[in-house]
Formats: sequence, C-alpha cells, structure tokens
Amino acid sequence: MAKSKYKRILLKISGEGLCKPGGFGLDSSALESLAKRIIEIKKLGSQIAIVLGAGNFLRGESFSKTSHISRNTADHMGMLATIINASAMQETFEALGQPAVVLSAIKIDALCEKFVRRKAVDCLESGKIVMLAGGTGNPFFTTDTCAALRASELGADLIIKATKVDGVYSDDPKKNQDAEFFAKLSYEDILKKNLKVIDHSAITLAKESNIPIVVLNIFKEDNIAMALNGEQVGTYIGHN
Repeated sequence: MAKSKYKRILLKISGEGLCKPGGFGLDSSALESLAKRIIEIKKLGSQIAIVLGAGNFLRGESFSKTSHISRNTADHMGMLATIINASAMQETFEALGQPAVVLSAIKIDALCEKFVRRKAVDCLESGKIVMLAGGTGNPFFTTDTCAALRASELGADLIIKATKVDGVYSDDPKKNQDAEFFAKLSYEDILKKNLKVIDHSAITLAKESNIPIVVLNIFKEDNIAMALNGEQVGTYIGHN
C-alpha cells in the first residue's frame, strides 16, 4: 500500500454520507462503512481531522427560509446536528478499534470537549482521529468555512471535500448533461466562475493558508486513497 503524500489532512464530509443515499438521519451501516474506509485511509500514514456537515438533519440557511425559525437559531441547530454526527462517528470508530475524539466549538460536557488548537494537535499526533464539530460556533458560517478555518489552524496539508458528485462541474451534471467537468482549478477560478461547489469564504481562507483542496465523490470507495497517493481524482483546487 502506497504511503500518503500528506502528513495531516482534513476531511470535510457531507452529512449525507452518514445515511443511505437520499435518506435522512443516521444509518448504522453507512456509519460503519464510512468509518472502515477512513481507518484504511489512515493506514496510509496521514493524521486525520474530520469536519462533518449536517445535511442529513437540516441546513440552517435553507431551513430558515422555509420556516419561522431565524437564521441565527437555524444555524445553531445545524451546529448541534454536527455534534450528533461527530458523536456517532466517534463511537463507531472506537467500536472498530480506532481511537477518536470530538472537539467542538460548542461545548457539551456529556458528549464532547471544547475545541482548543493545541489539544487537537496533541490528539492528532497521538494517532487519534479528531472530529471537529459545532462549526465555527457562530451563525452565518458554513461547515465548508469551518473546514478551511480548522485546516488553517491545524496546519493541514490538504483539504478533501467528499461529496455526492465526482468533482466540480460548470453546472449541475444531473440537470445538465453538457455540464463541463473541471479536473483542476485555481482558487481564483472558483471565485471568477462563481462556482458553488464550496463556500467562497472557505476558498479565500484556503488560498491565504496555501492549502490545496480536492473535491471528490465519497461514494466511490478508493477515491480518497487515490487523492492521498497523489493520483488524479475529482477536482484539484490550488494556486495556478
């Protein structure tokens, strides 16, 4: 098995990765399948931090637009949902023999510890998988931005955004068969083309911290391992 090119990576995983395709909430088989894949990936040698989305429960911005719930409250509800997801993943990792910890921007004593950069680094270096929950702790910021922020704080060498699609397209490939696939983009390309695959504040943070991003399909089993081995998979986003 080839060794990873990257010492420390941050995985940004959509909440939909924790349930059956098109489903809602948590699915035990999906949790176990994902955890097993990440444990195998860890054997390549990278330290792994994970930011989970909450799309399997709710998305604060869209929920606030279709309800009487304010954006502030809806975003905090989403942050709590990421703690649910991270706690489920932690328990699954540990049941499979992989030490893990949940560090959150929102402290809930019964479930997780407060995020402190030094604590997170110590856990990574001791071999634990670090689940970074609770978003940034502030409303109006996406989990993409949280991922770029935490990657910058922790000195990650790569951000992998694991999604339901094969990478970045010019349009939704499910709706437009002529959508152009991009194998490589610069940070500036994402902003100039107004591509919506990742929050633009996250792109700006990653650019300033010089952290490349790979956007790939999480449901294709070997994709993440291929990315860590330096193979072309998904869409690579970095400097020109």
